[in-house]
Amino acid sequence: MSELVEYPVGSDFPGRIGRTVSESSPAWPAPVRAREGAPNVLFVVLDDVGYGQLSCFGGLVDTPNIDRVAASGLRYANMHTTALCSPTRASILTGRNHHSSGVACIMELATGYPGYDGRMPFENGMLAEMLVPEGYNAFCLGKWHLSPSEENTPAGPFHRWPLGRGFERFYGFLGGETNQWYPDLTLDNSPTRAPKSPGEGYHLSEDLADRAITFVVDAHVNAPEKPFFMYYAPGAAHAPHHVPAEWADRYRGRFDDGWDAYRETVFANQKEIGLVPPDAPLSPRDPDVPEWSTLSADERRLYARMMEVFSGFVSHADHHLGRILDTLEQIGELDNTLIMIISDNGASAEGGVTGSFNEMRFFNMVPESFEDNLAHIEDLGGPSSYNHYAWGWAWAGDTPFRRWKRETYRGGSTDPFVLAWPAGMAARGEVRTQYAHAIDMVPTVLDALGIQPPETIRGVPQSALEGVSFAHTFDVSEAPSEHVTQYFEMFGHRSIYHDGWRAVCPWPGPDYTTAALKNRTFGSPITPEVLEELDRSGWELYRMSDDPAESHNLAGAHPDVLRDLVDRWWAEAEKYKVLPLDGSLQTRLTTERPQTSKPRSRFVYYPGGSVVPAFAAPQVFNRAYSIEADVEIPAGGAQGVLLAQGGDAGGYSFYVKDGRLTFLYNYVGLDRFEVRAPDGALTEGRHLLRYEFEPTGAPDIPHGKGVPGRAELYIDGTLVGAAEFAHTTPLFFELEGLSCGSDFGAPAAEYDPPFAFTGTIHQVTVDLSGELIADDEADLRVLMARD
Repeated sequence: MSELVEYPVGSDFPGRIGRTVSESSPAWPAPVRAREGAPNVLFVVLDDVGYGQLSCFGGLVDTPNIDRVAASGLRYANMHTTALCSPTRASILTGRNHHSSGVACIMELATGYPGYDGRMPFENGMLAEMLVPEGYNAFCLGKWHLSPSEENTPAGPFHRWPLGRGFERFYGFLGGETNQWYPDLTLDNSPTRAPKSPGEGYHLSEDLADRAITFVVDAHVNAPEKPFFMYYAPGAAHAPHHVPAEWADRYRGRFDDGWDAYRETVFANQKEIGLVPPDAPLSPRDPDVPEWSTLSADERRLYARMMEVFSGFVSHADHHLGRILDTLEQIGELDNTLIMIISDNGASAEGGVTGSFNEMRFFNMVPESFEDNLAHIEDLGGPSSYNHYAWGWAWAGDTPFRRWKRETYRGGSTDPFVLAWPAGMAARGEVRTQYAHAIDMVPTVLDALGIQPPETIRGVPQSALEGVSFAHTFDVSEAPSEHVTQYFEMFGHRSIYHDGWRAVCPWPGPDYTTAALKNRTFGSPITPEVLEELDRSGWELYRMSDDPAESHNLAGAHPDVLRDLVDRWWAEAEKYKVLPLDGSLQTRLTTERPQTSKPRSRFVYYPGGSVVPAFAAPQVFNRAYSIEADVEIPAGGAQGVLLAQGGDAGGYSFYVKDGRLTFLYNYVGLDRFEVRAPDGALTEGRHLLRYEFEPTGAPDIPHGKGVPGRAELYIDGTLVGAAEFAHTTPLFFELEGLSCGSDFGAPAAEYDPPFAFTGTIHQVTVDLSGELIADDEADLRVLMARD
């Protein structure tokens, strides 16, 4: 038996110190250990998955591994989120409301108010920061989107990255979305590249599962008794909907009856499961969504395929989650893992009424041709696409509720939630109807683990948790909900739940069609006069027990109940930093925010460096600019990329191929403009290779056209090539970063990446000193691509 003596850190040394070792007895500061038998904790956060999409929630998307978790535990029919990604994720990880954490919306639209500034306060500790001091490992994988975008470069600061918020390992992407075939990846605090290419079988969902398994197994073999907390947030099913074709093909013909029929089938399934009361009505038809029967045969064929691809994407992600579950079972940890699976918001309508083969066209205001999208029907989901389904599928995917992501009707804010802990609860395959919210997940974990919320974290006094535990419902189906009141606010769209009633004040209206009648659109500001009108006549009232889908407005029948709820909303808003109420997008976009570095017009890059995130790359849109590479060409010539940004959905590449200096500009995957030097112009030796672009006209941003211009190539100051570009990208390339000396992702030009330069690059300089022609309102489409 060991005679090792340990003592708590900070207490008096219990050994004896004499003049010599022989006269002394040692003792050691005790390492932090979790209590015997402490469970692992696994959070799985899906992205843009609606209440009526997963098969265990009556949906028609097969998710056998999530179903497996549900069968070993519980489905919560009444779980809520904030209706948007970053705010929900902040709530999940801190146990506080999103405004309390300064995350009113996506990080890129922060404004200078405490509930909106995007700087999550350290007094709102994250679950990782609470569990690591209790003897846990903490791993974060996948989507983060919880640090200010201007801090998400290799220059940091890193204190709001995952490793700065308590996680010990991180592998994933820092922004709101990424290309699933060519992702922008970070390992711990450093940018990294995918281990293989799509041609070699790469996909992000598989890669994240591989890394998650490695993190768990590496820790387990070295400390088998040490529990872990894993936050696993794959990109599925946020656009782009990328998936191997064979997974989409499993759904061939499954959705040919359309979104109207989908809703009816799923609603019947949900009643049979017990998620919805038998006599509850289905929410009414949304006037923004066309009836399936009115569509042409080709429209139905294209839109059905879009849903097949989305479903394959979700099933593929579910399959790789299953590999993680299998690993936990293999090492004997599955039964003693508390698993919580949730989506961050309702299904996404960001594909618009017609959907998109290349979502970058939508965000650049480029009119999409139905014929072009149809011509690419078999490419949907593949490496050449950047696709999103038509919003009829978002409406159907949120069955039985109305509306979708970004709105605080239940379609945006009520989400599937699955929980299991076989070693800690007796219930199997049951449904729970207690009211719950994402802020309740942290309190529930702490309650289940028998851990008190810490009073301080790294010396910072902690705020009180704002969620409540629902652990008492694990084995008691009729236990009362302890979450009685919950407010919601997103872009001025407001609602509140209290004691079985729900009031909603939609903004800019209950749907876009109705809003347009008052000349209001998504992003319209709420003036004091408008707010007075809304509070007087804009609120709706629903009784959840009879009408969970918000089909029958009872505002006229119960004015006293409604007034009480409106007053409660204002009280909650004061309490949780929701004010000032802001329905605008323009104001948020143009807000000046603190920056890590000073504004500049000159950027210098070197080969071998990390990929520069897209938002931090030089913004070459609608302005004069130049790119100059200082290179050495060896005997026999050289080839490869000098500088590249974006990919085949939109971007540019400055490169040498077949001995010719070339600049290729990819306009949202539709047009390719090229300027090339002649054969023999590039010789052995050191050279300055320069590309210049000079606008020759004005942009037409509302119609998706950036400035036209003259493109010129120079070698050592001598003009060697010129071309006229009829138009350019107005707002944003594909969400892929900039790389020097190679092309790390999807190629904008005709070569196989990474196509590394075989000569020597001393540096590449981008100069943006030319005048910028700006359109702030149009830029909003760029930012909203990231939520």
